[in-house]
Amino acid sequence: MNVLIISGHPEPRSFNGALVDITVSRLKAMGHQVEVGDLYQERFDPVERAEHYASRGSGEPFAPLDEQRAHHDRQALPKEITRELARLEWAELVVFHFPLWWHAQPAILKGWFDRVMVYGGRYTSRMRYDQGYFQGKRALLCVTAGSPEPAFQPFGRAGDMAAWLWPMHASLYYVGFDVLAPQVSYGVQGGGIEYQGKAALREHLEGCKRRWAERLPGLSNEATIPFAGWGDWNEQGVLKEASPLRWRLG
Repeated sequence: MNVLIISGHPEPRSFNGALVDITVSRLKAMGHQVEVGDLYQERFDPVERAEHYASRGSGEPFAPLDEQRAHHDRQALPKEITRELARLEWAELVVFHFPLWWHAQPAILKGWFDRVMVYGGRYTSRMRYDQGYFQGKRALLCVTAGSPEPAFQPFGRAGDMAAWLWPMHASLYYVGFDVLAPQVSYGVQGGGIEYQGKAALREHLEGCKRRWAERLPGLSNEATIPFAGWGDWNEQGVLKEASPLRWRLG
């Protein structure tokens, strides 16, 4: 299959970068086609602004959604957005590699969503959720975090990892992706904070790499995260009383 990797870490030689290398080498060895979009190396501009839209009317207030729709309809989107959209069209699986910064993805990756998921082209009022544009494609988050895994449990001091990743999972489903469970590598120390000695850390990180490499061959057969769809909601956008999803824990 065609696999697109979106890398959101500024240092290719980081542990996060090592996971990207594993993704590329392992999937290519299995016969898949792989392309890497390194947002930092490509100097992707994450800030949506009026200057990106050369053909917009002068003197009018900047309305990002209106400009996205209008430029999409005129096939006049910025070149870097056209490039990213072409990559997504090609891909059957998209793997996002990034570190957890301030309980979310880095700004460059958040801005990628702001600019690339073009209103009017990749989502509309009805082209969302299980009617989203990217139906049939899969997505997965491969995340690194500094604190150990127990700290990211629901009652841990770092907060519930499922909650921190929910905005990205929800955004991907919003535009139609089937979302796989994330691959999270915990305890990737940084900033002088140490949870274990160098030898133990080295062994731990090797284990994280091994677990990711072992998971990759089975991705196409994994079940996806369950989400509600249009048929589950009433006119107010609330789950119907008979919906089984009302009875999930969490």
